[in-house]
Order: sequence, then C-alpha cells, then structure tokens
Amino acid sequence: MFSIERLRILRELADRGTVAAVAEALSMTPSAVSQQLKVLAREAGVALLEPDGRRVRLTDAGQALVLRADDVLAAMERATAEMAHYRGSPRGQVRVASFPSGAALLLPPVLAALAGSGVELVAGDEDLPPSEASKLLADYDIVLTHRDERAPSMAGPRLSARVLMREPIDVVVAPDHPLAGRSSVRPEELAEETWVSVRGGFPVDDVLESIATVTGVRPRIAQRLNEFRVIETLVVSGYGVALMPRYAVAHPDLSVLQLAGVRAARVYELVTRPQAHRRPAIATVLDAFETAAREVTAR
Repeated sequence: MFSIERLRILRELADRGTVAAVAEALSMTPSAVSQQLKVLAREAGVALLEPDGRRVRLTDAGQALVLRADDVLAAMERATAEMAHYRGSPRGQVRVASFPSGAALLLPPVLAALAGSGVELVAGDEDLPPSEASKLLADYDIVLTHRDERAPSMAGPRLSARVLMREPIDVVVAPDHPLAGRSSVRPEELAEETWVSVRGGFPVDDVLESIATVTGVRPRIAQRLNEFRVIETLVVSGYGVALMPRYAVAHPDLSVLQLAGVRAARVYELVTRPQAHRRPAIATVLDAFETAAREVTAR
C-alpha cells in the first residue's frame, strides 16, 4: 500500500522540479522530503528518482507513478467533494490563476455569478507564457491561460483543458498615424513600422512572428512590455504601432484596424488536473467562466 501523503510529495516534485521547492511548499525540511521519497521508493520496490547534476529527476517508473498519484489524489478529492454534496454543496474555496487581461475581462462577471453560491474564488494574477502555465497547478485548482490559436491545446496526460473563447488580435495605431481611420490593414503595409510588443512566448508576439513570415521582414521592435495600458500609452504618443487583443483595447484615442490575410487571435483555455471538474465547487467556477465568456463574445 502506498501512503497518500508520500504520493502527494512525489506529485509535488513532478510539478515543482526540486526537493527544495517541495519542502518550501509543504512546510517541510528538504531532508524530510528526501526521506519520504526514499520510503515511497521502498514501497514501490523500484527506483523513482535518479541523479541529474546537483538535482534529481523522475525515472520512467517515477513518472508512471506520478500519473497514478494524480488518479489517487483526484479520487480523494472527489470523495471529499461527494461528502460536501451531502452537506449541501457546492461549497468551498477554489484557487484560480489567470493572466491579467483575461482576469480583467472575465473575473468581474464570474465573481458576480458566484455571489451567494457558497463557493469562494481566490484569484491570483500570474503572467506566464502558455508553455509554463501548467506549473501553476501546483498552487491553483484552475488556471486561465491563453495561446495563439494555431498552437496546440494545453491538454495532456496530467492536464485537462477546455476552450473558453477566441479573441481576435488587431493592430492599434496613433490617431495621427497614416493608417488611422481605416478598418483593416494587410501585413505588407506594416513591414516598415516600429513596434511596441509583448515579451516573447506570448500569443501577441506569436502573431507578430506570423506577420514577419508573411512579409519576409523582421519586425523592428522598440519596446517589449506586458502591460497593455503602457503599450496603449506609448502607441498614442507616437512611439510605434502595436498588436492588441480586441477586448483589451481601452484607450479612446487609439485607431483599431483588423489584420487582413493572417490568422490573428488568441484562445482562452481553462486548465485543471484531470477529473477536477467532478468537484462541485470547481465545476461551479468552470461553468461561471464559460457563461462569462459567452456573454463577452456575444456583445
């Protein structure tokens, strides 16, 4: 029989990468974490870890056991949720991580929908590239993330992902820019522009790379910032043009142009551990996000 707590420690190691990080998250000492992992290896009868420089990494057997640990811990969470159901659920606290512009768009209607439901949403703003968003499930129940619409879904053996919505990405220019007032623009017309963009790895930057592919010209990027309000201010002040998600545009003086000839959008996804939706409180939050997304895209 495997200890549930030791399986939890193994899963934390898979999520966080180091014994020190696991120890900090679980309020344990690194030596205590290492000892529990050694006991788990004896229970399994096979090596679960192997040296990786000054760290350790999971063996194939360790990775396989992490998948089973996901199943066991999810079953325990479902059992807890079922007992909560008999007490009049959905109730409880659900931790949600989200990127800032997505939170600004969807969090207010989600919180309004949850009012009086017995479910407490605890929000955290986490601005990570989509490729790293899954790491947040070590600390959160749900992660709202975004990706270029041509990128693959976040779903995998240890992740469940549901698509919420598609948000077009447009070009924004200053009110006195030669392109201002038009409804659309082709990539070829942007080849000589100076850009204010986001950091690499985010959907907006992926679209800028697509423009470079179409035009054959590397974009001249003057600034890279991940705060859209700052980007808007710089564009209005004449320091460049930018790509902006459509629902994030707020500055009244910006001229917004649709991109012609390029698939330009980001997709919102809600990422959880597999079977997490069976917890009534989590299912309630997921449903609230889906309703909010439908309302936004129907405007």
